[in-house]
Amino acid sequence: MSVPSKIETWQMVEPGKLLRTSIDVPELKPGEVLVEVTGCGVCHTDVGYYYDGVPTVNKPPLTLGHEISGRVVAGDSDMLGKEVIIPAVMPCNNCDICASGRGNRCLQQKMPGNSMGVFGGFATHVPVPAEDLCVVEDRKGMALEHLAVVADAISTPYQTVKRADVQPGDRVLVIGACGGIGVYVTQMAAAFDAAEVIAVDINEEKLERSLNYGATHTINSKSKSVKEVRDEFRAYCKEKGLPTYGWKILECSGSKPGQEIGLEILSFVSRLMIVGFGMHKIEYMFSRLMAFDAEIIGTWGCPPEHYPAVLQMVLDRKIEVEPFVELRPMSQIEKSFEESHAGTLLKRVILVPDF
Repeated sequence: MSVPSKIETWQMVEPGKLLRTSIDVPELKPGEVLVEVTGCGVCHTDVGYYYDGVPTVNKPPLTLGHEISGRVVAGDSDMLGKEVIIPAVMPCNNCDICASGRGNRCLQQKMPGNSMGVFGGFATHVPVPAEDLCVVEDRKGMALEHLAVVADAISTPYQTVKRADVQPGDRVLVIGACGGIGVYVTQMAAAFDAAEVIAVDINEEKLERSLNYGATHTINSKSKSVKEVRDEFRAYCKEKGLPTYGWKILECSGSKPGQEIGLEILSFVSRLMIVGFGMHKIEYMFSRLMAFDAEIIGTWGCPPEHYPAVLQMVLDRKIEVEPFVELRPMSQIEKSFEESHAGTLLKRVILVPDF
């Protein structure tokens, strides 16, 4: 097992500019390991940092990428050689927030490609704390590269559905259901035995596909007003004899229209989960929350202690990965960012180091 002296990496030297470069392998601190990256997913968050100037904790130059699978090649001898998934957010495990069970939002958390100095997943190696790594004991024939998406694209939906308290028989509506997170939120809601999972998105081909992966009904919101989408939702409820209240609404698009749709459909004893990120502002009469006894809840990442359960769902094929991912050499990072930003990708790209 070789330990390099240099890490090869694609660094964001400034927003909108990538540079292939080498950086020194740092001296590992107690409790840290060096992971050889096998795959790193391209997340909407990375694209937001790169194109939109969304601030990171550590300023450029830094290596983006927080959706990582790999193998431990240095550090704790008990971990050497193990295949792992690196949680997208790793808490300090030593503060009041962590003690409350909300470590996913620890204020001292470490996130590759954001708050771990210059280190991130679009590289050959990344040094990380060992404590919260998710060890993959038996992949059951799945490619380790594919499991990179467990780090965020699948664990975040698990946390979302848990925070939404989706129960068997619940009614769920997923906005942005065909995006990189939405396809797994839809599957996760179905895996939690929701009775209805309505998928809302703007791509008809992907919406049709969603009916094979958890959705019970679809609404194409393309070129429709918020009220038109609401009326289509209500018409479906009337046709099926379903109430329009009490829905769990999971907003994954991070877009202004998507969030406006969620707020419009939010009704009596309903719950709106904000999963997707956007820089816009929305006007809303908050007294409606009082009148509806409704809730709006933000959700961020996933506590590392849930990762083994999420991984098991993937390995048991309760959540399908392969139909929604595409492997590419990491040298195609710029092209992949461009296509993700333009919204032309049909699958989530996982970049494989080819330095």
